[in-house]
Amino acid sequence: MQFPESWLREFCNPPITTAELADLLTMAGMEVEEMLPAAPPFTNIVVAEVLRTDRHPNADRLTVCQVNAGTGAPLTIVCGAPNVRAGIKVPCALVGAELPPGDDGVPFKITLNQLRGVESQGMLCSARELKLSDDHAGLLVLAADARVGQSIREHLSLDDTLLTLKLTPNLGHCLSVYGVAREVAALTGAPLHTPKPPRVAAAHDDKLRVKVEAPDLCGRFSGRIVRNVDTRAATPAWMVDRLARCGQRSVTALVDISNYVMFEYGRPSHIFDLDKIHGGLTVRWGRSGESLKLLNGNTIEVDEQVGVIADDEAVESLAGIMGGDATAVSDETKNVYVEAAFWWPEAVAGRSRRYNFTTDAGHRFERGVDPALTVEHVERITQLIIDICGGDAGPMGDQVIALPQRKPVTLRVDRASKVIGMPLTQAQCAGVMRRLGLDFSEGDGVLSVTPPSWRFDLQIEEDLIEEVIRVLGYNSLPDTAPVATILPRVRSESLRSSHALRQRMAALDYVETINFSFVEERSERELAGNTDPIRVLNPIASPLAVMRSGLIGSLVNVLRYNLARKAARVRVFEIGRVFMRDASVADGELTVGGIHQPVRLAGLAYGSADAMQWGAKERAADFFDAKGDVEALFAPRSVAFIADAHAALHPGRCARIEVDGTPVGVIGELHPRWRQGYDLPVAPIVFELDLQAVLARDVPQFAPIQRQQSAWRDLSLVGKDSVTHEALMQAIRATSTSLVRSAQLYDIYKPQAPSGDIGPGERSMTVRLELLDDENTLTDERIDAVVAEVLASLSARLDVRLRG
Repeated sequence: MQFPESWLREFCNPPITTAELADLLTMAGMEVEEMLPAAPPFTNIVVAEVLRTDRHPNADRLTVCQVNAGTGAPLTIVCGAPNVRAGIKVPCALVGAELPPGDDGVPFKITLNQLRGVESQGMLCSARELKLSDDHAGLLVLAADARVGQSIREHLSLDDTLLTLKLTPNLGHCLSVYGVAREVAALTGAPLHTPKPPRVAAAHDDKLRVKVEAPDLCGRFSGRIVRNVDTRAATPAWMVDRLARCGQRSVTALVDISNYVMFEYGRPSHIFDLDKIHGGLTVRWGRSGESLKLLNGNTIEVDEQVGVIADDEAVESLAGIMGGDATAVSDETKNVYVEAAFWWPEAVAGRSRRYNFTTDAGHRFERGVDPALTVEHVERITQLIIDICGGDAGPMGDQVIALPQRKPVTLRVDRASKVIGMPLTQAQCAGVMRRLGLDFSEGDGVLSVTPPSWRFDLQIEEDLIEEVIRVLGYNSLPDTAPVATILPRVRSESLRSSHALRQRMAALDYVETINFSFVEERSERELAGNTDPIRVLNPIASPLAVMRSGLIGSLVNVLRYNLARKAARVRVFEIGRVFMRDASVADGELTVGGIHQPVRLAGLAYGSADAMQWGAKERAADFFDAKGDVEALFAPRSVAFIADAHAALHPGRCARIEVDGTPVGVIGELHPRWRQGYDLPVAPIVFELDLQAVLARDVPQFAPIQRQQSAWRDLSLVGKDSVTHEALMQAIRATSTSLVRSAQLYDIYKPQAPSGDIGPGERSMTVRLELLDDENTLTDERIDAVVAEVLASLSARLDVRLRG
């Protein structure tokens, strides 16, 4: 909510500066989001009266004016504004004046100069030239009673500050200048000026028939007829200016009056064209099939959940939100009906959002507007209408149907002291309630507080406790260090932290990304193979309607986002939670029944294997690059890669990752179908791992330095092309001897045509064995026996023989 500081100080003027006022409001829960000057800096601009105008002798569009600026002798000023005429009062920039800076940030200085041969001794200004508005149709015409020679800043009260408050939903009583002033008075102790609108005498006896059929919609309805209104009357400059400083554009006098009282007292109201109302008004819930054209031009369909004001023929207004176009006032309006009502907050809340718009009226009514002052506010509106537009008021109509019942709320002083965290006395609590204008009675250590009609947020004891510390000031809280038993948590040596894992991924040239846990149903079905995902009850966007059960889809979307911005090389990873149905999961402190929520680590590599450099030829990242990265993550633990299938991955380029025989993830190239379906030029390599498996590590085991020398033997073997590296290593490890410390395949030879002892469908593989006995030196006989046992195991398991 935006308003000028000067308007606030008319109701309550504490002896503090603007900065102190802003800090006071912020610390009291009414955050001052922005402070802006009402006008930019300029100097030496005064109120001047145009005495005479003559046509410029050398220019058709220029006028030579004789101006009284309070400087003694009249000034000659050349002006090009179309609305300049004798008798008006306008801002005049004298010689030496500085106008507000332009786009270049440099102030425009007025000098004595010649315009088409006529000397101009100043400049008559428009509102746009003073940066007061965007209106540049002509000069800014001032009020006839403006004092000649007076500084324009003083005359228009431009040395003002516009305050913008960011209010929480419980502060509906502060959605007006008077409401904020009431809080300032309570916070500072400064007197609060509460004007009493005079009662307008009835000039006729006409009343409009009003029937309230829905007490759960409207609790009080007040209104009166005003006849013979001049709707073409101009809104006074002071009202236009105040509305502009509240961010509200001037429309017509009647609309401006209604808006002005809303900003002044927080009371939305509506003014009907009386002659367009058929019969009387009925306040009720809508009916299916009824429609209403609103003031904003939209035509809506109402139902039984929406409150309306209808006449004898049709719906005429959306209750508490917006009026209808059919009964809107216009330049031809002569008679009006002024309405102010109390609408129950729960009857208004959420209704305007059903039709995809919000209004200032709905914003206030759904938070609660004081039901006790409907008559006073109608009186205030009526008086302004008569003062500005003229007219004859009729008698006041006021129906009280059902008002909120204010139940007393008990405040325990000891409880307040405990919650706030500092000692309090009952006198302090009573003083706060008195300053806030709350009725209360006192007992032994207890206050029974009855909330006033304008406070809809005081319902429980904690609300009153908040009021106590808010008024006493949060800066009065003592600086108390927390006292608690600190129990250090030592991480097991068999686990590393996820932060260390992130550093490891960064060292492998991956960039971390964070994504939403809710994804499109399409990617969940195609990239996770999940046909029954967990649905989001209230998604933030219609496509993001399901919870993800894997991270690959999220990384593919990140890749698409980067490719759309011309990224040629993308290497990203994510550590995040996934969500899967699992009937075995029970409700607990950290679990939800029926839903398994493990944490996964996933990575994606796209583009070249290495960043551009001169030392290596560019090549695309492939399966084995990602495989090496996975092995580096698990090191020094050994990882097995077993050919497998996955919904997102290429059927021939996919592997299941196992550690000690337990599956811990998948790795592979994206399926060609999904590469094409997601518009990817090249299929990326992806992997997804169970985080707990990656975090686990072997505790280092200390061992003495070996005292014996290792023996090495190279075996050239012949086997079928189908023999894999993993099968070869398993056959070697299957021997009963403990002397084989390591085995490494370091050469593969495949002749172009069968030759010698390498037949069709066979190849040669050379393996280096490391043999070691920690206690004794190995002899040739023992080495030969171990080699023979290895060859026997290879022959029996894989039909692999020693090459001749």
